[in-house]
Amino acid sequence: MDGPRNMLILVTGGAGFVGAHLVRRLLGRGNRIIVVDNYFAGSKDNHVSGAEYREGHTKDIERLVPEDVDLIYHLGEYSRVEASVSEPHVVWDLNVVGTQAVLEFWRKRGCKLVYAGSSTKFGDGGLTRNTSPYAWSKAANTELVKNYGEWYGLPYAITYFYNVFGPSERGSGPYATLIAIFKEQYKKGQPLTVVSPGTQLRNFTHVDDIVDGLVLVGEKGEGDEYGLGSEKMFSVLEVARLFGTDIVMLPKRQGNRLTSGLVTEKSRMLGWRAQRTLEDELYTFLSGHRGAQPFERRVLVLATTFYPIMGPAEEALVELMRLMPDVHFDIVAAAYARGAKRSVFPVPNATVHRVGWGSPIDKYLLPVLGYFKAKSLSRKHRYLFTWSLTAGHAALAALWLKRRLKMPFVVTLADQDLHAKRPIFAWILLNMILRNADQVFATEMGQEDTAIYLASRARLRESIGEGDAFANQLRFTYRDILRKHTKATPSL
Repeated sequence: MDGPRNMLILVTGGAGFVGAHLVRRLLGRGNRIIVVDNYFAGSKDNHVSGAEYREGHTKDIERLVPEDVDLIYHLGEYSRVEASVSEPHVVWDLNVVGTQAVLEFWRKRGCKLVYAGSSTKFGDGGLTRNTSPYAWSKAANTELVKNYGEWYGLPYAITYFYNVFGPSERGSGPYATLIAIFKEQYKKGQPLTVVSPGTQLRNFTHVDDIVDGLVLVGEKGEGDEYGLGSEKMFSVLEVARLFGTDIVMLPKRQGNRLTSGLVTEKSRMLGWRAQRTLEDELYTFLSGHRGAQPFERRVLVLATTFYPIMGPAEEALVELMRLMPDVHFDIVAAAYARGAKRSVFPVPNATVHRVGWGSPIDKYLLPVLGYFKAKSLSRKHRYLFTWSLTAGHAALAALWLKRRLKMPFVVTLADQDLHAKRPIFAWILLNMILRNADQVFATEMGQEDTAIYLASRARLRESIGEGDAFANQLRFTYRDILRKHTKATPSL
């Protein structure tokens, strides 16, 4: 695969997983490379010596790159399917506003553009192209690229990646990829989390094969439908079983397609074929790593009140537990009402640990009583993190756990109204919780924007190390369930 040589090439998203590998390959052919990246998903750890990096949003590309370039690789877009459902505003900003600016830059320069489309456009016979903000925006952008090419007589080629894996793949954080998530879970002794039904078929493709295709299409490709995917398909469950460790099944999620819809005819006509296999990759990985001491399939949850006193947040948790029967949930909650301690919770994979004396005052004692109960449980079981359903009294107990036991602390804001009237001391406590939680997950984007403002922090989610992958899987599922409950139930 020869590829372009001695050219000035612009790579958007060049500090990302695929982008960094592409930049390295293009530099090796004597090209000058300019990278534009805002580091939303990319990392400065991926910088390649010899490339020129310009930090910024693609909507500012005209200012960032005043030069006339010979070739553009546009990889700098939002690229996670399921996460996009809760971040449509981010998808719009990066994939619509940013890409429109890139296309105008292309029109003015008159050079060739190689666009990285998404194979979600072909999933389930084309039915998945509108099932998430990500899938819709990527499919729409391929049409816009074609139209620009026809309207203005511009050279272009559109590629489609199929489940890329390989060195430097991101295994933690909300934008991690599947094979890297499995590797991280395996190394840390965690069960592998598979979204139901597990029969989803994927064409896992090595990043070096993707780069082979990109440089070939950059040199010879014209038009649409240059799919870059391995011919061999695996179900997600089959891949998990290759690791030979425990598996936890998670409920279905919005936007998760069942088939990939491989389209590689035009790529093969150029002489491209996938050369590296997933089996070889995993054999090499497993030969060099041993799984750590296994974690229990157990989650520690802190809730201000719980069964029989229930709101949408608690009802959503009950449904989540029923959908995950092979995970045990320890729930620490205030007794709050007389008779609560005698009530028997009807879900077999959960234990409710009630603290207090059956009075409404119990919730005010929860930060102390809940802390001691959770501390006692953490001595018996190995939890990855503490999960508080809301940023309330229960979250204060989780905050003390973090400070005393160094246990990561995750908050879901559920149906919580962050604009509700509160005494000044309650605002101070809310601010303390939001500032100190390792990860804060909102249900809607307006709620998230408010949380960022109240916490005075640029981002609400930091890595929690070993628990990252499992926390992300739980919160995606919980969010979808909660939305269903809050549509049917007025906010509390």
